Amino acid sequence: MAEVHCDSYSEARAHLKDLLDAAERGRLATVRRNAATTAMVDVERLRHFLATLSPARAQVVPEAEGWSVFLPGLPVAADGASFDEAIDEMVEALRDYAEDWQDHLLDAPNHREHWGLVQMIGLSNNDQLRTWLTGSSS
Repeated sequence: MAEVHCDSYSEARAHLKDLLDAAERGRLATVRRNAATTAMVDVERLRHFLATLSPARAQVVPEAEGWSVFLPGLPVAADGASFDEAIDEMVEALRDYAEDWQDHLLDAPNHREHWGLVQMIGLSNNDQLRTWLTGSSS
């Protein structure tokens, strides 16, 4: 099976299995609806790609009697008594940011470009986010 393109929602419905099979194999799978074309992509492939494309570059610094974590260029930060606690708090802060982005920040000029980050957060479990933050292999 090669790439799968459907030129309408009705055609996509009739060929949903073919679209899903193509996406799961990493092949191009698209659906056109009116003037827009949407691609179907396997979740793990997309998550891995986004995590690789945008390394966290998290800054973790000892402060007072604990640790602080922040991501340069993002309005997200966290603190914890230990390194691990600070990372866990940052995972929660990222989830909160992604929720706020989906709710009301997606059209804000200073947040709009964080689409990929928000998608990566939503597609990742907590362990994957911890790995991404600490720079371990993803």
